[in-house]
Amino acid sequence: MLSRPATVIVADDERNLRDSLSELLTGEGYRVLQASDGNEALALLGDEPSSTDALLLDLKMPGCGGLEALEAIGGDPRTREIPVIVITAFGGSEQTIAAMKAGAYDYITKPFDPEEVLRTTARAIARRRSSASEPEREQDVAGGIEVASGLIGRDPAMREIFKLIGRVAPTDATVLITGESGSGKEVVARALHEHSRRAHRQLVVVNCAAIPETLLESELFGYERGAFTGAVQSKPGRLEAANEGSLFLDEIGELAPSLQAKLLRVLQERSFERLGGNRPVRTDFRLIAATNRNLKSLIETGRFREDLFYRLNVVQLDVPPLRARRNDIPALAAHFLQRVEANPARRTPELSDGAMQVLMTHDYPGNVRELENIVRRAAVLVSGPVIDAEDLTRILEAAAAPASGQLASDLLEMPFGEARRTLEKTLIERALRQAGGNKAEAARILGIRRQQLYALMKTLGIA
Repeated sequence: MLSRPATVIVADDERNLRDSLSELLTGEGYRVLQASDGNEALALLGDEPSSTDALLLDLKMPGCGGLEALEAIGGDPRTREIPVIVITAFGGSEQTIAAMKAGAYDYITKPFDPEEVLRTTARAIARRRSSASEPEREQDVAGGIEVASGLIGRDPAMREIFKLIGRVAPTDATVLITGESGSGKEVVARALHEHSRRAHRQLVVVNCAAIPETLLESELFGYERGAFTGAVQSKPGRLEAANEGSLFLDEIGELAPSLQAKLLRVLQERSFERLGGNRPVRTDFRLIAATNRNLKSLIETGRFREDLFYRLNVVQLDVPPLRARRNDIPALAAHFLQRVEANPARRTPELSDGAMQVLMTHDYPGNVRELENIVRRAAVLVSGPVIDAEDLTRILEAAAAPASGQLASDLLEMPFGEARRTLEKTLIERALRQAGGNKAEAARILGIRRQQLYALMKTLGIA
């Protein structure tokens, strides 16, 4: 039994929303106080900081906004332990991440779900009443960073990712991002960097699957003059370029065993030697890695080092595939349409309800990257002001069955060698489209090795 009713402050500039939340929470037996902006909320907290159990705080308010109030709450020893639940608009990943960095406990989106509000508030109050012995929350010292992370979504799984980014980004913890090809792992990596203390320096991106194994070592570690034939001058590597910034190793599951051992040593000692050199080079970077492979399975087969895995897997962020968060498709599609370069002769077309239904029911083996390609292709190919269901159906059918119809007839009329080259090129281009340009994933779709794919692309003239 609670010794007193829990006190909740609701701060929002919209009177109707304040009243709705107050009525909902009062019905659960809570004592509710209202504030119309951040200053009023801070004044209420100042009057009775010890008896306030939770604060529901809108981020966008005139005068003192939610983020400003949140930072003031976190900077005051009397109020910093009060859990703050921020209220944000649909799909507001950027503000959500900033709020979590500033110490928010959780967030809810407008229009809110009453059951979610009650669950989140109850958890916050339970935390408040058991927090007397907990250490103080780490506060953000980097300040607000106004950047565009590109993250969009209101699906619960994506919302958890937004919250984790906000909590993890200000630290230097190594992060392993997992998820299918095209699901948005690099976007998550960029958001982690942009909201970190290292955002003033660059994020160095290395795709371990795109660079041939023979070149990847020199790309990472750099080399001294004369280290090998063609090394006419010294060149720093990506590890040096990432000093004081962040290093993003994409598709790290493709890293060769020899390079895995060298990377592990760098992570342990924070120093390395260039190829052909004997002088230690010190570097200070935050490592973010990503993979679409099951690293534990690779460990079992001896293709990935277990000790490196545990070095990488300090914090894991699992990005869900698009088919598992279909409610995000409309917002993503609208975002991609806005990014299409406008044709001066006509405005960017809009998606009809029927077209949106087609997008909602597609399976997206290439995930978000495939959705972007479909939307951009439709915006370019459709001549009218509206993209309808028939337009998208034709585009999807063309991508899914490139070897049917006229092409199949043409192949039968070609000499054997030419038909084989044409079919190989068609299959590879189809796999690359499905994989959103990711060569490692395209090789998996085709059932061939990456090196074999590279050789075929070179022979067939595929860029």
